Amino acid sequence: MIPVFAQLVNLFKIRIGLLMAVTAMAGYAANPGAELGLWPLLALAVFVLVASASAGAFNQYVECDIDRLMARTANRPFLSGALPHHPLWLLVIALLLGGAVVLATWMFNWTVGLYLFLGAFFYGVVYTLWLKRRTPLNIVIGGLSGSFAVLAGAAAANSQIGADALLLALVLFLWTPPHFWALAIALHKDYENAGVPMLPVVRGDPAAARIILANTLLLGAVSVLPYFAGMGAIYLLGAAIGSGYFIWRALKLVQAPSPKTAMQCFFASLVQLSLILLAVFLDRAL
Repeated sequence: MIPVFAQLVNLFKIRIGLLMAVTAMAGYAANPGAELGLWPLLALAVFVLVASASAGAFNQYVECDIDRLMARTANRPFLSGALPHHPLWLLVIALLLGGAVVLATWMFNWTVGLYLFLGAFFYGVVYTLWLKRRTPLNIVIGGLSGSFAVLAGAAAANSQIGADALLLALVLFLWTPPHFWALAIALHKDYENAGVPMLPVVRGDPAAARIILANTLLLGAVSVLPYFAGMGAIYLLGAAIGSGYFIWRALKLVQAPSPKTAMQCFFASLVQLSLILLAVFLDRAL
């Protein structure tokens, strides 16, 4: 991989953007309505990816001071010198987000554009600027960013968003805190050194683990609700297996809170979400 390209992938948090693009396409699949061709659907994914990338770059731009205090983020492009930390990046970020919102509004409808903007705004401004350094509830509210990706996809299919898509957006909202808190337990010292009041830093790892378990139980219950709103048996199977695995790992974390069990719980959250999203696509296709 070309070094500069690799640095840009890091700066724009492309992996998170790809996940947001897939959740948007799942939102479209969960809210069938107007038939989209392949190219408009791919355009939707690109718009979501670009909007997410703009928020990711903004996050890194404003967090240089605390990124240098954390081992996980100390080599990010602005800190390593691979990319200049220059105000011109703010213009680039604004153009990327504005372009994605305008094009999505033009190609689909204003609701899609609005949800794209809100997703980036909640991650870049609400989470990064307003909440992250102030409250352990930062990721709870900031987690709405993923829900807006689902809603953007649903609105692209049909401006009247159905119960299936709304419930899927709720699943994303409830999934984000335990997913991130598990990572925060594994990186407890990093966040403590940076003075970021993540839940494990404020409440301690054992208490955070119990809260994660409670959240995964709620998440598991909500994740099966789309079945009763119209999704089929394939979705129910994927949601049940994924949620069961996440809950099991959360229980193991409560029994022995440590960086190792926290990372296992973190990866279990990714397995759960992957199974849910895959089940949405398979359920609609089959």
